[in-house]
Amino acid sequence: MKTFAQLVDDLSRAIEQLPGRIATLAVNFSKNRFVKQNWHDTHAEPWQKRSARRRGGQARQKGAVLVDSGRLKRSIRIVSVSQQNIVIGTDVPYAEVHNDGFDGVQTVRQHNRRSRKGRTCNVKSHTRRTKMPQRRFIGESAELNRQMENMIVSEFKNAIEK
Repeated sequence: MKTFAQLVDDLSRAIEQLPGRIATLAVNFSKNRFVKQNWHDTHAEPWQKRSARRRGGQARQKGAVLVDSGRLKRSIRIVSVSQQNIVIGTDVPYAEVHNDGFDGVQTVRQHNRRSRKGRTCNVKSHTRRTKMPQRRFIGESAELNRQMENMIVSEFKNAIEK
């Protein structure tokens, strides 16, 4: 049987470790969205399939939505952890557009590109209408909150029963 002091020590140790474990759970939840190809809040909402056409008119035959190189998924990480706050995020510039969606006009700056024949071409600045469907993979979720609550209860039970 534990003494009161041992019980308090075990509970305080569990409280100290919880933010890091919850942050890891949140990162894994976000990365799992790429596997499941959906966002799970109160229920699973599948991501919109990618369009058949790609740059240059080539159709993409296979592959998961939002995964070409895997950079976006790999970039999801713990930004900061404290007893009061947990922040997970990504440093990939196009992450926000994919997570929140975009419907508007974007400006393309003047730049040079290489043609298929190896020649350098000058591209003038112009605007382009872009519509990107929302494919949420990071953010607040009722399902994630439920998983965090289960983890907290489990950690406290383990600390008390040890």
